[in-house]
Amino acid sequence: MSSTDYVCNHVKVFIRVRPENAREKDGKHRKVVHVVDKHMLIFDPKEEEIGFFYRSKVQRRYLSNKNKDLQFIFDRVFDANSSQWDIFEETKSILESVFNGYNCTVFAYGATGSGKTHTMLGSSEKPGVMYLTMKEMYDRIERLKNEKSCDVAVSYLEVYNEEVRDLLANSRSLAVREDAQNGVVIQGLTLHKPSSSKQLLQMLDYGNKNRTQHPTDANSNSSRSHAVFQIYLRQQDRTANINQNIKIAKMCLVDLAGSERISSMNMKAARFREGANINRSLLALGNVINALTDSKS
Repeated sequence: MSSTDYVCNHVKVFIRVRPENAREKDGKHRKVVHVVDKHMLIFDPKEEEIGFFYRSKVQRRYLSNKNKDLQFIFDRVFDANSSQWDIFEETKSILESVFNGYNCTVFAYGATGSGKTHTMLGSSEKPGVMYLTMKEMYDRIERLKNEKSCDVAVSYLEVYNEEVRDLLANSRSLAVREDAQNGVVIQGLTLHKPSSSKQLLQMLDYGNKNRTQHPTDANSNSSRSHAVFQIYLRQQDRTANINQNIKIAKMCLVDLAGSERISSMNMKAARFREGANINRSLLALGNVINALTDSKS
């Protein structure tokens, strides 16, 4: 298997279609996304035939603009009725790789107001992927306690206007440095060892309250930063052995800031700067992913 095949086979893309919000329902907008099945959706689907005796100006406008009717295939598609648990059930397989010693990452990407933070963080009533993943990790550690000694540490940071801040500590901008032995290191980032999934949920809630949020035209509670929750897992066999088998892996759960079309957002100067930095960093992330999947790189 080539390195390109290895990367492509280990990258999965899931789509979640959120339900309409109150403003969209009141506006009686036409739905432009149609979920066909668990793997396929249609963007801007064709409209049903309009009756001959009903020809208003609005109907004529729709008739004059041809629908794109674009079909897309993904590893998994979730419709507007999907629950937080449905998403987690499809993503929890990533823990297998983490327990096998591989670094893994889950990104939530989409436009402002598309439901990324709800999917990743959720609420105390409907916890998201971050909390459910950690709860499953603690359950697995409990099942392995007679075989392995496991240590878990977490950190929670945000990237706002190209600066890194610790969401679990009152800190200023942190410096990012490259270490010859440890790779990329964020100086001053605090590590915490939650003793239970309940304590972890409290940490996530505390960190999210410290996250930079400002209202925009698209979302009254728009997250204006990229939030990165990092989990470090260290495993060691309990059986006596001359060669100690130690596995160390890192899992990153990332709630990206929403991509935006700045020209249509009616932004003030501060929001304009935020939007420009968000889009620039998302472009850089896309370039990295493309480079990893490019056989010529």
